[in-house]
Amino acid sequence: MAVAEKAAGAGAPRLRTWLMSGLADRSQQHQGPHAQPGEQPHSWWKVMCLTGVDYFSTLGYQPGIAALAAGVLSPVATLVLVLVTLLGALPVYRRVAADSPHGEGSIAMLVKLLSFWKGKLFVLVLLGFAATDFIITITLSAADATAHVDENPFWPDSLRGHEVVVTLVLLAALGAVFLKGFTEAIGVAVALVGVYLALNLVVVADGLWRVLTHPTLVEDWTSAMTTQHGNPALIVGIALLVFPKLALGLSGFETGVAVMPHIKGDPDDVPARPQGRIRGAKKLLTVAAGIMSVFLITSSIVTTVLIPQEAFQSGGPANGRALAYLAHENLGNVFGTIYDLSTIGILWFAGASAMAGLLNLVPRYLPRYGMAPSWARAVRPLVLVFTATAFLITWIFDADVDAQGGAYATGVLVLITSAATAVTLSAHRRGQRKLTVAFGVISLVFTYTTIANVVERPDGVKIAGCFIAGILAVSLISRIYRAFELRVTHIETDEVTDRFLRECGRRQIRLVANEPDSRDAAEYSAKIAQILADNDMADDRDIVFVEVTVVDASDFETELHVRGEVLHHRYRVITLESSSVPSALAALLLHVRDVTNRRPHIYFEWTEGNPAVNFLRYLIFGQGEVAPVTREMLRQAEPDRNRRPHVHVG
Repeated sequence: MAVAEKAAGAGAPRLRTWLMSGLADRSQQHQGPHAQPGEQPHSWWKVMCLTGVDYFSTLGYQPGIAALAAGVLSPVATLVLVLVTLLGALPVYRRVAADSPHGEGSIAMLVKLLSFWKGKLFVLVLLGFAATDFIITITLSAADATAHVDENPFWPDSLRGHEVVVTLVLLAALGAVFLKGFTEAIGVAVALVGVYLALNLVVVADGLWRVLTHPTLVEDWTSAMTTQHGNPALIVGIALLVFPKLALGLSGFETGVAVMPHIKGDPDDVPARPQGRIRGAKKLLTVAAGIMSVFLITSSIVTTVLIPQEAFQSGGPANGRALAYLAHENLGNVFGTIYDLSTIGILWFAGASAMAGLLNLVPRYLPRYGMAPSWARAVRPLVLVFTATAFLITWIFDADVDAQGGAYATGVLVLITSAATAVTLSAHRRGQRKLTVAFGVISLVFTYTTIANVVERPDGVKIAGCFIAGILAVSLISRIYRAFELRVTHIETDEVTDRFLRECGRRQIRLVANEPDSRDAAEYSAKIAQILADNDMADDRDIVFVEVTVVDASDFETELHVRGEVLHHRYRVITLESSSVPSALAALLLHVRDVTNRRPHIYFEWTEGNPAVNFLRYLIFGQGEVAPVTREMLRQAEPDRNRRPHVHVG
């Protein structure tokens, strides 16, 4: 019994070590999905395949969803989608690539444009929609892969009708791969995308040949359009109204900028603005959008003309797999099975790309804002959380591709709309009037598309609302739980500060926390007199004032740049800026101890007012209960009382 208990006790630390392996401050790294430290960059066309597993894989279900949403107008509505892609989304994300070249994407642009709590809350809302986009990418792709498995003629009949189970198995396999460690992603992506696009080219080319050699099919299609919808002007108008339902075809742009750190730049690239990488990213986005636009138009034509409308309905053989249906019908079950396997592979890998996007996005923001536990920087715990969430979404939607389309489109459209808004504001701040107007119009188009999609299919907003509520709740709890955590990542002192420490280090280092007011001689003289009286001190020879200015209390982690100065010919003053007064003071005290090998003393006044109100002031404004919070931060950071700096309150 004792041996078993000992083994169990040893197993828990091993499990924790395994889960937390690779835990690092990823907020300071510029890594896109799948990036590993020291990984060599790749040519832009190879990286295009990494984002392409998400973008191009939508061909597996996009034509079927388009036919189901727009009926015989699918090609016309798809043409509108292509125009919006090439004239709207592509210019926006080319600008995002230029302004955010390290993989942070459009959210990072908005972070720079918005500050304080309103900026953080806005980012949390966007993260909710981003989570909706990526999670639904995982579940929808797995569900569509299941549809291809289930409809394959070689799949055993005894296993049909178990879509949820098969989808959960695919999701579990995806989670297992990431728990094991995901490497060589780009090589796998290149192979999958190359095979998948080649097979799609065969299916589409065969379909176009059949359309061209059977003119009656085109006549029947155009006759159906005019019979159902009237004259061409009305057809175009209806297509414009139907277009938001096809917004799934816009996916992939956010992932396209997220993978930028993988792109090989020029040898003389400057880290702050790597022109070679930016140029490669623009090529990636342009070529990917061009390839996808061609396939979207041609696939919508062949599927609409060659497949009966009833086959697209829920439960129909073309539902969620229109091109696969044509592959089996026109090119035989052997070729169709090969196409199915390719589609299943790229759809499954699209989920992998989305999972990696989440693993890149969440650690970049939430832990750095103090709005997630520190373990959220480790990959494996996040993989478990995301996989469990994907399980829940699959169960709620019964692994139905059509049912998840609205939620997916909502996430995609909100991210694109936020990107368009970000580049519009960026152009406005730079005084680029023409670009401001152009991007403003694009923003309005995407805003309309998003609203229309939400009105038509509110499930997406409901799911995003759940994600947003969950993120806000976790963020609030985490911010409170981590309230006494030391938040300083780096301290830099100037020569004057170092001289102060050398002078005081010979005897006793006494720091006095001072909230600056007029900063005249009378202020410092009165403060010294009060400190001497309250603490029964004999002289003021070793006193150094410390003044902390709170710049943005909504930030969590911060760097300290400590500057020293002598005021009024006698008062030594150290100044620094931080998001939190107690955190800055605690970090400074520990730094002083380490560089002087002496335990410094710091002196405070008690804060007047209600302690609960003062604690809220600390949480929101970074001030308030400074003395007790500083002491608690020191206690948690240094458990050894014999090494802990002294805190005095009078």
